Parts: sequence; structure tokens; C-alpha cells
Amino acid sequence: MPVEKTDTLVVGAGQAGIAASEHLSACGIPHLVLERHRIAERWRTERWDSLVANGPAWHDRFPGMTFAEDGDDDFVPKDRVADYFAAYADKIEAPVRTGVEVTQVTPLTGRHGFRVETSDGVIEASNVIAATGPFQSPVIPPIVPETAGVTQIHSSAYRNPSQLSEGAVLVVGAGSSGVQIADELLEAGRKVYLSVGPHDRPPRSYRGRDFVWWLGVLNKWDMEATPGAEHTTIAVSGARGGETIDFRKLAHNGMKLVGLTESYADGKIRFAADLADNVRNGDAYLMNLLDEADAFVLRNGLDLPEEPDARRQLADPACMTDPMLSLDLAEAGITTIIWATGFSADYSWLPANALTPEGKPAHQRGVSKEAGIYFLGLPWQTRRGSSFIWGVWFDARYVADHISKQRGYMAYQATAAQETIDA
Repeated sequence: MPVEKTDTLVVGAGQAGIAASEHLSACGIPHLVLERHRIAERWRTERWDSLVANGPAWHDRFPGMTFAEDGDDDFVPKDRVADYFAAYADKIEAPVRTGVEVTQVTPLTGRHGFRVETSDGVIEASNVIAATGPFQSPVIPPIVPETAGVTQIHSSAYRNPSQLSEGAVLVVGAGSSGVQIADELLEAGRKVYLSVGPHDRPPRSYRGRDFVWWLGVLNKWDMEATPGAEHTTIAVSGARGGETIDFRKLAHNGMKLVGLTESYADGKIRFAADLADNVRNGDAYLMNLLDEADAFVLRNGLDLPEEPDARRQLADPACMTDPMLSLDLAEAGITTIIWATGFSADYSWLPANALTPEGKPAHQRGVSKEAGIYFLGLPWQTRRGSSFIWGVWFDARYVADHISKQRGYMAYQATAAQETIDA
């Protein structure tokens, strides 16, 4: 049986893979997109039931299509986000093949391109784009042993409050996922402890504009990566029509806030004494952004209403002034720990030259050190907005343009070689 061949193979049919397909088609590059499950599968089956997009519909989309059932300022439910990408793939006639898993990519010997082993056979491709995204393998820190007598799940396995056993819940991680899950559990009547680490806390909106607009006009989406910036936790929510996360308010509403989770021994979890600092540093981020927004309004003469309430803060709750440094799980009645502690990525299926010694992508703006291997959808791939829906679309254009340019070089070399032979 002859081996199937294509110019460019895209691995993954989430937002990164679909964006790559659109730009590859625009460049006239033959390609194939492989997806081991369904298009945008993680939006459907690896998120909690009530999740909505963290940005409004006018912003968190591709330029070529709006959301059919949602207004511009709505925060789109997760299933309709997945439907959007499936519909977009149909619109651009993306050559997506679902139910096919890529297991290994190996450079061809003595000629350009790669041998790609899949669950459906072998494919040869001149280029491979790894568009599998940053949210691949849930990470649960090895802090609390399985013998501790509590159920431990990652936030990606959480669906709704009724899924959990009766009892109190400890949520570890106060980024967008952790704080929204903790808030939902508190609203459902659960006793909730939330472990809050360092984070940025932007306003959901200010002076009549969503924070994504402010980050845009202030050129913050285009900030390039700085050491450590790719690990910044952002506390923001699109729930209830979008709202600013306020840890003091959560505490006054009954949530028990603690600092960074550090260790476990003899049935007790120990927390760092950093809760107050973490909350106040998050406040400082918010205030700095409000200052920049006010300066932008003044400088540009914009008619946007002032919003003094955005700077008002509740009193420090007792959990900040007298922090809890240790928690006996049994005494607190905790039956479940939800780890909202992020994800890791596995690129071991790619050639070693495309990776760092630690197994991370070795690239510049998505262009790998291994010629012909590309990455797409990475956090801070080119800028702050790279892993967001709209940001990955622009990164995909750069990657497709680079592939097109390289194809031009290869075509020239082939022509030059033929002219030499003819002479």
C-alpha cells in the first residue's frame, strides 16, 4: 500500500489547528489536520458544565465569523464555543480527519520531510505543525497522598457540585478555573476553602469597557514574553455575565481563604503565610491597570464615564489578618480536594531536535529548531495573547507564511538543480 503524503500535517483540531488550516489554505499549501477525538474536544468534555468563555463574544473569536446564537457582549457557553470551531472548520472546508492519533514523528533519512506514524497508518509530510495546545495533561502536585482519605480530582475532571461527595471542599489554585469553581461550590451551599497563590487580578470591566478592550488599547496583549511571565495566574471570570474577582468579597461571603499550599503530614495541610501579600499584589495589579486606563482616557479625550467604585475595597477579612497556616482535613470535614493547578504538555512524539533538554518546544515564534517542525497555541508563543482564540489566529498566519516562504526556497533549489542537469 502506498504511503499517504501531504505537504503540511497539522496535529490537533482545536482553535490552533483550525486557525492553521485557514492560513495554510490561504497560502495554497496542501495540508491535512488530524484530531484524535472531535474538533475542540477539550471544550466539550474537559471543562465544568457551567463554564463560559472568559472574554466577550466580540473579542474571543476568529475574524471571519461571529457566534450565531450570542450577542457581542455575551460570554459564550463552552459547548457553543466548541460548536463554533466545528462550524468554522466547515466554513473554511478544513481537511480535518477525526479519530486519528499521531504517535511519532521522525525525520526522513536522506530527504526532506518526516515520517508520521498514526493510529490510522503512516503519513509523510514536508512540515508538521504541533497544534495540540498547552492544556494536555492535568497536573496534580504530589503533596497529599492517596491514603489521606479524601477524594482528589483535577479541575478538568470537575463538572458540577452534585458530582462531589457531601462535605467541605478545598480548591487549590485561584486562577480563572479555581476561583470560578470555588465560587460555584460556595453558591451551592458547600463549605469551601480556597488556596490563593500569586496572581494578576484585572477588572472585568472599567468605565464601560471590558478588560480585554483595555488590554488591547494599552498594547498589553502584544507584550512579549519575559522570564516567568508565561506562568502568571490570571483571576478573571465570565460567569454571571462577567464580573471582577474580589477575594475579599468571597471571604466576607463565607469562603475560607488560605495561602499557597505547601505540604501535608499527619492529616494536616500546611499553607504559606502569603495570603495577604498575594491578595494585595493582585489589588496592586488592578489599581495600576485602572491608572493606565484613566491616563489613556485623558490623553485621548474619550467620553467614558468615571467609575470611582472600581477602586473601593472591602475591609481585610479575618483570614488575611490572622491567616490559617494549617488545616486538619478531618476536623474541617473536607472530603474533596480540587486541584486547579494547571497542565503539562507532552511533545515526546516529536523529533528531539525540536525540543529543549527538558522536553519543551525549542522555537522562535513557533518556528522550531528542527526545520519543518512548527508549534502553535503555546502560551506567550509570540505575545501575551498567543494562547487566546483571537491570538492564535494571528500566530497561525505567521507560521503559515513561514512555511510558504520555505516552500519557495525549496522550489528554487529544485529548479536550479534541474537547470544544472540540463546544461
